[in-house]
This record gives sequence, C-alpha cells and structure tokens, in this order.
Amino acid sequence: MYERELEVAQAAAALAGRYLVEEYERFQAIPDAAASITTHADRQAQEIILRHILLHFPKDALCAEEATPTVRQAEQLGDRLWIVDPIDGTRGFAMKNGEFSVMIGFVDRGIIGLGVVAQPAAQRLTYAHRGGGCWRRDRGADAPISCHVTAVAQLEEATLTQSRPRHAGVRSPLVQALNPARIVESYSAGIKLALVARGEADVYLNTYDAFHDWDICAGHLLVTEAGGQVSGIKGEELHYGLPGAWQKSGLLATNGKLHASAVARTKTS
Repeated sequence: MYERELEVAQAAAALAGRYLVEEYERFQAIPDAAASITTHADRQAQEIILRHILLHFPKDALCAEEATPTVRQAEQLGDRLWIVDPIDGTRGFAMKNGEFSVMIGFVDRGIIGLGVVAQPAAQRLTYAHRGGGCWRRDRGADAPISCHVTAVAQLEEATLTQSRPRHAGVRSPLVQALNPARIVESYSAGIKLALVARGEADVYLNTYDAFHDWDICAGHLLVTEAGGQVSGIKGEELHYGLPGAWQKSGLLATNGKLHASAVARTKTS
C-alpha cells in the first residue's frame, strides 16, 4: 500500500537533498542562529519537493511549513494530503552542524500512509509506508536495511533524544522524571524520530506547547512501522490534517516497551 506515493516521496527528497547539499557547502555558518530562523534554502527546497509531488499527484492537497507559491496555490486540506518540512532543524543547517533533515509525509483520510526522513549532510535515509515496515539506506549501502526499535524495558537504562536545551547540561523536570541513562540532542525532530525507529535511541520527548504536523508526521510513521509507539506526552492520540495543522499535546515516541511507564511518569510530573 502507498508504494507509488513512497517512490515519489523518495525521489522528491533526493532532489531536495542534492540541492541542499550544494547550498550547505556554500552557506556561511551562523553560530548563534535563532530558533525561528528560515533561509532561502528552506523555500527553494520546499518548491522542489512540492512541484515533484504535484507532477505525479496534481489533485492532492499540500501542507508545508513555508508560504511558497506552490503551497499557496494548492488546496491545503483534503482526503489526500502531503505534509512537508523542507528543512527540519534549520538551526542545524544555519550553524552547519549537520543536524537537519528533509521530512515528507502523506496522510490518507487522516491516516499516515508514508514517511520519509532524509539527512542530506549525513547521507542517511529512513523511510516507511503503512504495513511495509521501516527501512534505512545510508551512504554507500547497496540495499536498504530493515529498522527495528530496541528492546530496552527500563527507563533508567534508556537513551533519550531531545532538542538542544537553552542551557546545556540542565535536565528539564520531565526528563528528570524519566531519568534516562543517556541523552542525545539534535535540532531536528526528524533525526530524533529516526533515531528511535533505527534503534539508536529508546525515547524521544518533545515538550513544546505548540508545533505543527510537518514537524513530526513523517517521523511518526517511521517509529510505529519499526515497532514503536507515538503519542502526546500524556498518552494523547495525535491527529493530522486538521485546520491549522497544529499539534498541542507535545510528543512522546518510544520503543513501545517504555511507553506506558514514560506516560505514567509524565502525568505525575
């Protein structure tokens, strides 16, 4: 199911990725880049992705982060909806630390059908389509490799991935409650969700009060198809394709074995 859509999404991500690698190499690093930064590369990469999608699925709706001409002219709600973040982690792009990804998701009548997370700087690709499992294909790989979440069953033994905090080394109250053994940080939600899906982290915690569908949609499916679980931080079911594309329940993605205990601790913190 959704094999054709996945093929188109991967091709769109590859086109955008090639463009972004060229821009990344030329880009003058901004060491103190603001969290809200956007660049011409965000907008151009989005146009590359959306135009390729519409070439193959001209009647589909588009939901994307940047207000570019193609998304403004398209339907932004519909039964078949593409959800795109052209550079997830623009701070990582601007700071030139490699922590950015291209995220493409497809939602069919409210259900995520596919997700693609490409990391152009690291040449890592993680993708999934509903019922087809999660796969990775990285630099130099001859063939894709199946992804599976870890079997870690105790939070105190877990690796947690999160956004880079304002004050390095300071654990938030919720992270203290989860009490993981290790923490891995990144500016990109796509990278963090891919880490859980690949079995390179056990838990991803996002405590933002509000963000958007394009921040997590593609990565959500990676985790669930790899055998994990995704919800709001207190166990809420997440919905995509609603007006405004808002997400206001935070995000908790785990290997599944840790989910109930992580939700229980966030509820009491």
